[in-house]
Amino acid sequence: MKKKKGKIFILSGPSGSGKTTLYRRLLESPNLKNLIIKTISITTRLPREGEQHGKDYFFISKKHFQYKKKAGHFLENMKVFDNYYGTPKKAVTAALREGKNVLLCIDVKGARVVCRKFPGAVSIFIKTKSQAELKRRLEGRGSEDLARVRLRLATAKKELKESYRYKYIVINDEIPQAQHQLEKIILSEISS
Repeated sequence: MKKKKGKIFILSGPSGSGKTTLYRRLLESPNLKNLIIKTISITTRLPREGEQHGKDYFFISKKHFQYKKKAGHFLENMKVFDNYYGTPKKAVTAALREGKNVLLCIDVKGARVVCRKFPGAVSIFIKTKSQAELKRRLEGRGSEDLARVRLRLATAKKELKESYRYKYIVINDEIPQAQHQLEKIILSEISS
């Protein structure tokens, strides 16, 4: 019997939508244990508090990133604000061949690239219930100045216009409810 090929699941959404929190919770969920895996992305940004090289991201220099890009190492790669992010192509394709389902947490532009290369990818857009809520969350982080928050909000408006391209849209009003909805989507798509 031929082994079933894995699927790609994409989580995207603006900064402050909670996509990274939901991504982490899905990977730790007992309901999805052994059903989804993550591949570790590569970035040129500095690690945030608590992040570990090789666990959360591979943190590399911009020069090394450009070398990998020219060598065709990435499935997708984008410049987001001042830093570069990329998804290692080899890790994703190997997992899919082994029948594993891969969960990616990438920006809207990267999602478009992956969906073009893998038309069967399951794309899920995460958003807040309102622009005011998104602004409240970004300001509440306290990690960025007002100019940076404004830039993120302007970018979010552009990203929200892309949500129609996604197979699913999940409103993250409360993390547990959004996680439950995402788990239902993923389990349904895996079994189909």
